[in-house]
Amino acid sequence: MKKIKKYKIDNGILVSIIMFFILSLISICSAQKLLPSFYQNLVIKQFIWYIIGFIFVFIIKTKNNFIYKNIWIFYLLGLISLILLLLFAKPINDAKCWFTLPGIGAIQPSEFMKIILIITISSLIEDFHNKYEQPTIKEEFIFIIKVIIVTLIPSTLTFLEPDTGIVLIYILITITMLFMSGIRFRWFIILFSIAAIIIGITLGLYFVNSSLFIKIFGNSFFLRINRLLDWSNKTGYQLENGMAAIGAGGVFGYGFNKTPIYFPEPQTDFIFAIYANNTGFIGSMFIILLILYFDIKLVLLSIKTKKEIDKYILIGIIGMLVYQQFQNIGMTIGIMPITGITLPYISYGGSSLLSYMIITGLIFSISNSNI
Repeated sequence: MKKIKKYKIDNGILVSIIMFFILSLISICSAQKLLPSFYQNLVIKQFIWYIIGFIFVFIIKTKNNFIYKNIWIFYLLGLISLILLLLFAKPINDAKCWFTLPGIGAIQPSEFMKIILIITISSLIEDFHNKYEQPTIKEEFIFIIKVIIVTLIPSTLTFLEPDTGIVLIYILITITMLFMSGIRFRWFIILFSIAAIIIGITLGLYFVNSSLFIKIFGNSFFLRINRLLDWSNKTGYQLENGMAAIGAGGVFGYGFNKTPIYFPEPQTDFIFAIYANNTGFIGSMFIILLILYFDIKLVLLSIKTKKEIDKYILIGIIGMLVYQQFQNIGMTIGIMPITGITLPYISYGGSSLLSYMIITGLIFSISNSNI
């Protein structure tokens, strides 16, 4: 008689996900009060996405080896989906970021590309370490070029949509994983120096000759730079109203469903402003501590993980989540630019939530082999 394999679950991580689930539904319920009537089913939709997400968790945690072995197929499929977006997707808010599927809604392939990129780079790092015990500078250079190419292709396609926020996540994932891969530190000095020169030339052109800047980079990128400057000046309708809503929450909160100030995208980009307004400083500290606890659990898991590819997948996941958490909360309180990045597990969104639940399946799979 065949034995049924038992899967162990890290209870701390599971409780964190359940708490995120509850806080997400409560916050979205309050956010939709600020939106038009056709948005009043967001809580139901988020609930359904979470249920589907938990099904994904169950599937992924038992099929992770299949994903690892076929990651280059998934990478190719991810690139094809990004190309098809640019060719055939209907623009939404002047961006081709989503496929609109009847009866399902909008699907954003770049959200899933983040996961594919993490596993692909992890596979490259594992192969590199298996091949070279003490790599030469030339061998490291070839490895870095491979990783840059793997990152550059989806980054370029996503930038053209345009979606700068996701591109920043791709880049941060890559830098974090390369930094932890053990390559020589001099490569980061070279990469950051090149990046600083490119950014300096780009901003110099923006300030000196805006018309030429638009001819080279397009009006869309020009407007994205303007958005960053709005943040640096602490101006902009969304930022000002979002910060006012947070301030109105006080110590104990303005009250559930009582947000007194409207601002765009309260259910996605600015979900923390809704939550902070409703629950005040006390509630805000609770969710920040919950996020911190969740992140620490992942760090501890990465330390004790024995399988190399699993370790680097966790490093990529941690880098991605920490950046998104800091970026999303930071942009609502004015310390980070507004880039349209959601708060993981909390913000409304089918594609983003499913991507986090796929990540959760990977986390549980790795945790099961190390408990």
